[in-house]
Amino acid sequence: MISVLIVEDEELTAEANRLYVERVPGFRVAGVARSGGEAVRALRREPVDLVLLDLYLPDMHGLDVCRAMRAAGLPSDVIAVTSARDLSVVRSAVSAGVVQYLLKPFTFALLQEKLERYAAFRSSISGPGEVSGQGEVDRALSTLRGTARPHLPKGMTADTLEAVAGALRDAADGLSAQAVGTAVGVSRVTARRYLEHLVDTGVARRVPRYGGPGRPELRYTIA
Repeated sequence: MISVLIVEDEELTAEANRLYVERVPGFRVAGVARSGGEAVRALRREPVDLVLLDLYLPDMHGLDVCRAMRAAGLPSDVIAVTSARDLSVVRSAVSAGVVQYLLKPFTFALLQEKLERYAAFRSSISGPGEVSGQGEVDRALSTLRGTARPHLPKGMTADTLEAVAGALRDAADGLSAQAVGTAVGVSRVTARRYLEHLVDTGVARRVPRYGGPGRPELRYTIA
């Protein structure tokens, strides 16, 4: 079982990430930290295999958390979970030892893919001994760094799907298709198509809202 520490200062996002991780077989959440300092202290008490690390924390940048971990001899691997799209941040993340970089907002399917790739990578390099050659090293790293995406229906894009899922995650009471379309910048019909795909894949659920005569309004929430 791969143990995971979630480092995220926003309560709703931290809870969503915890639920996501616990849905992936072979992973367990060892704890949740709301700041960089809390994360380092938690890792000193109880080392984990993997840290799911937000980069924008209230007390320090996530990359400084990585550096503090290495300085303290804490070997946990790190997946950065962030809205930071600056290429200089991506380069710095690689230099700090981040093994994967996941942009917010994201769907459960995308996080699941990243975790499963990480698990496959760990499995491929577990145990004592030596690699047989360069090919084995390349295969292990390609497993970790692969960019395969879950298949989407024709006409749908991963970026829009992640934006729709992000809008739902930010709305505790759920949103209508019209509200999601406005938030993301697409039509109500397009938003509903993406929302229904999220429902079909278990990421979201429909919630009828009864407010007056006629058909109830359908609202969508993260499952």
